[in-house]
Amino acid sequence: MSGAPQPAVPRAGPPAGELEYVGFWLRVVAACVDTLWLTPIIVLLGFVFEHANSALTDVMLRDPASVSVSELAAALAPTPVDFVVSYVLPAVLVVLFWRRRSATPGKMLIRARIVDAGSGAAPSTRQLVVRYLGYFVSTIPLLLGLLWVGWDPRKQGWHDKLAGTVVVRPKLRPSAHVVFPGQEPQ
Repeated sequence: MSGAPQPAVPRAGPPAGELEYVGFWLRVVAACVDTLWLTPIIVLLGFVFEHANSALTDVMLRDPASVSVSELAAALAPTPVDFVVSYVLPAVLVVLFWRRRSATPGKMLIRARIVDAGSGAAPSTRQLVVRYLGYFVSTIPLLLGLLWVGWDPRKQGWHDKLAGTVVVRPKLRPSAHVVFPGQEPQ
């Protein structure tokens, strides 16, 4: 075996001609589903670690009149554990889903997957990390980078453009035309 990098192999799925870009509203649905599974994990872990925070417990058990603002502020100040539970853990979980399944559960529900915009192959881990960090870039200016999906011909948000990815799914089959009795099909 040579040490040369191997080209990315596309994940199983329909050929490119049978795919369509996933638009804004379907991606909103997927994001809502992802929020529903990710939030309880974060809240539960936050609750567990917050109860381990003895400073907050001490302040909460005291008479409210005897607690100074500075004591309360110090007890509520974010800790490194808060940062890990609120930011690092969700990032790791999402990127792991993207890496293993090319989608989060919300995207899987709508049969969508993330692919490299140039080749249709599975994105590299670097692309996926850039895509995740790109969410912050996309949301800071009044969510404009996320709304961009609605206007872009390839349905790419800024996070997709930064990472060189697109979100695709199998094309929906054409549906039959509605014909009522006594009418001719068009």
